[in-house]
This record gives sequence, C-alpha cells and structure tokens, in this order.
Amino acid sequence: MIRSLLAALLFLVASAQPALAQNRAEIERTMKRATRFMVEEVSTNGGYVWSYLPDLSRRWGEIEATPSMIWVQPPGTATMGHLFLDAYHATGDEYYYQAAERVGSALVCGQHPSGGWNYFIDFGGEAPTRHWYETIGRNAWRMEEFQHYGGNATFDDAGTSEAMQFLLRLYVEKRDPKWRPALDRAIGFVLESQYPIGGWPQRYPHSDSYPAYARLITFNDDVAAENIRFLIMAYQALGETRVLDSITRGMNVFLVTQLGPPQPGWALQYTLDLQPSGARSYEPNALVTHTTAANLRALMNFYRLTGETKYLARIPEALEWLDTVRVPAGQERGNRAYPTFIEIGTNRPIYVHRRGSNVVNGEYYWDYSPEATIGHYSAFRAIDVPALRREYERLRATSPAELRASSPLLATQAQPLPRFFVSGEEAGSDLNAGGGGSPRELIRSLNARGYWPTPLRATSNPYIGPGPAVPPPGDFRTTHVGDPSDTSPFNTDNPLIGISMAAYIANMARLIRSIEAAR
Repeated sequence: MIRSLLAALLFLVASAQPALAQNRAEIERTMKRATRFMVEEVSTNGGYVWSYLPDLSRRWGEIEATPSMIWVQPPGTATMGHLFLDAYHATGDEYYYQAAERVGSALVCGQHPSGGWNYFIDFGGEAPTRHWYETIGRNAWRMEEFQHYGGNATFDDAGTSEAMQFLLRLYVEKRDPKWRPALDRAIGFVLESQYPIGGWPQRYPHSDSYPAYARLITFNDDVAAENIRFLIMAYQALGETRVLDSITRGMNVFLVTQLGPPQPGWALQYTLDLQPSGARSYEPNALVTHTTAANLRALMNFYRLTGETKYLARIPEALEWLDTVRVPAGQERGNRAYPTFIEIGTNRPIYVHRRGSNVVNGEYYWDYSPEATIGHYSAFRAIDVPALRREYERLRATSPAELRASSPLLATQAQPLPRFFVSGEEAGSDLNAGGGGSPRELIRSLNARGYWPTPLRATSNPYIGPGPAVPPPGDFRTTHVGDPSDTSPFNTDNPLIGISMAAYIANMARLIRSIEAAR
C-alpha cells in the first residue's frame, strides 16, 4: 500500500514538471514580448514617460510631455531600469540587462552637472525645455513645481533618489567601470547639497528663478529619508566611508526639527534656523500629520540601524499629539481621520481652498472650514497610530546589541543589495497606476502589439495659451483641473485606452514573482 502511494506521488510530481516548465516558458515569452515593445517601440533614447496614446501622438509624465522628453520622477525611467534588472535576475536573459543599460545611458545623458536630476530629461536641449516650462508647465495651475525653471536638480518626489539607486545597482551588477563616474557624481551631489545641520534642500544648486522654499530643509516626500537610504546603500555595496558622517547628520536632523510640547510634530519644511515653514501656496506653514507619521517611522528605522535610544526618546509624545488632533468619531472622511495641517500655537486644523479658474486668476488660501477643500491635496490623512505605537513598543523591547548585529550601517564588509527592488506598487503620482491579475490572465491580456491595454484615466487639456483674467462660469474649487487653459492632469470619466508604464511595471513584477515562487 505504501509503495503504491509513493509510486502515485512520484508520478504526480514527474507529471507536474513539464507543466511547470511550460508555464514558466509561457510567462517568460510574455515578459519578453512586453519588454521588446517598450524598449524597441516606446522608449526615447532608452527612457520613458508614464503613459502614451497607442499611436504615441500624446504622452504624459506627471503632466503632458513632448516626444523628446523622458520622465525621471517615479514611476518613470529609473523605475523601468530597476524592473529590467529584476527581470534579469529572475530569468538570466541578457536582453533585460541590455535594456537596463539603455536606461542607465539615458539617465547619465540627462544628469545635471551637479550630479542630480530634474523631474524629466529633454533630449531636445535647453531651448525646448524652456519652451515647455513657459507653456505647458506655467499653465498647470496646481502644479506649481512646473511653473518655474531653475536649471537645477531636485530631490522632490524621489526622482533623483531612484535614479541614484538604480545607477548603484547597475554598477554593482557587473562592476562595469563606465557607470562609476555618474555614480560618484550622484554621491557627491547628496553630500555637497546637505546643510551642516543635516537636512537637505528640495532643489540644488540654489536658483533665484525658483521660489525660496526650494532652499529650505525639506521633509516633504521623504527627501531626507530617501537620501539617507541611498547613502546607506552606497556604504553597504561600495564601502563608501565618506558617507557615514552625512548619514549621521541626516538622521539627527529629524531630532532637532521636532517641535517641543505641546505640539511635538513636524512641518513639511524648515528654515536654516530650524523654524517651521510652508512651501507651495497650498502648503501653509503648519504642522503636518502625515509628515509627522513618516518621520516617526524614519526614527524607528534609525533605531534599527544604530541601536541608539535617542531616536525612540520622543516618539511617545508625538503619538500622543497625533491622538489629540484626530477628528471626533463620525467626522472622518472615509478612513481618513487626521487633518493634514494643524495650526502652530492653537492646535486647530486648518484647511486649504482655492478660488478662480486658472493660474492667471486663481489663488489658494486657508481657513478653519473643512467644507469645499481642494481636491488634489487631501485635507485628511489615514494614519494608523495604534500600529505605530505597537512597533515602537516592539522596538523598545529589542536590545540595541541585537539590532546592531544585523545593521548594514554597522557592517564591516560590503553587503549585497537586494536581488529585487520593484514591488509593482510604485505608482508615485501616476493617476493611471493599475495592472494586476493572475499570470494566466496577464498572458491572455497582452495584446498583439505587445502591451497591456490600459484605460488612461488621467488626461490633460492641450496647451492653448494663458487663461483668461476673469474666471469663466463654473465651480473649480474642488476639481483637479480648472478651465480649458489649465494643463494640470485630471481624471476623466471617458478614458482612452493606451500604454501605461505603471501597468507594465505592475504586471511584470507579478510575473517575476510567479517565476520566483516556482523555484
């Protein structure tokens, strides 16, 4: 009886092997077809924007782009590079490494002389870049970061951070020396732009063409945490000891910028004398609940890296403060119970509104009313304070020696980077982000041209010139877009079907995971 069961089991295992091999081969063929389409038909000099119409007649990054542009801001060109390296690790197919090299070449070509990157690269040169800023960029009412051209690089939205991390991975993959100069410039950019106190500006080198907030110490969009992450990776993979002082100062700036009682939270940005400050016109000078939560998570990570209890010391009071600003039960907006902005001094929630219809006649302002707040920047945030508190208690009960033993920051030898970087959830600010499904569904849904047709929910008005000085009829207080002159992106009820990098990334990541799960 036992021999019969064993024989049956061996038969089932043997029978399954060809099916598994066939399934993997089909997955790899699908991945290759989808990637060939992106590399050979869609890319511009090895780079990508976020979405395209099927005939490539229009294309968008965070807002509309031109045919000579590629997007650095995630999920853009560097995200694609990370995905290609992930696919190379999963399949061993050199085609993916070559695709990653093309991404690397595009990023090196568009690297600012200082070592960082702007939101995008325009292979057309300086004149088309300026023209874009003076037309499409300047008339995107809610996209204030695109209304000014400073000719410099930015830490905003993790574009520079992701590009640096990708170049580090690309160099480490085969130690090809051609990538080292650009990587060294990127490391130098992070070190040179850091203030002595430890924080980083939003943009660098400083430019008078950009609003003053670009020079301030910035926590918005995890600028400081992303830079620290990259420097730790550089130390981990390269043994770059010159980054260690910068990492320490970067971690400590979180401590010195936390306000004292009774409001022990954080603002989006700080002046160089460590006073809280606002940023864009819809980001007032206030304490910010989601930034506070992000900085608490960063402090807990710093404790994991160092075992130094100073990073845990003031977490409880910040959690207690978040409890005080939670709206009463029944007043939540869905699962969002924490007002975004809290007035300094009074602890009252403040809310941002706008009036007008475009960048010419419109303006943002704030008051204490939660009614008719702007639609493109949430007035309330979902923060899991109990989960933060549980993680704090878990870390407090973990010995510093145990944490130090496994810290990449304290390792005495170079450590390997993770094999896979892309989770498939790298949406960034892409309103078209989607994708997903089982491997079988993804194999079936790839079309004859080689892409996954995706509803482009995000679109924008074509540039038609500056808007009118007097608002036309309509209520634009809570919309993502104003009148027809506004080039800001918005969600449409009638999406066209097109090509989405976010969908490609999500679907490829799903297929890569299925290959790894079958090993």
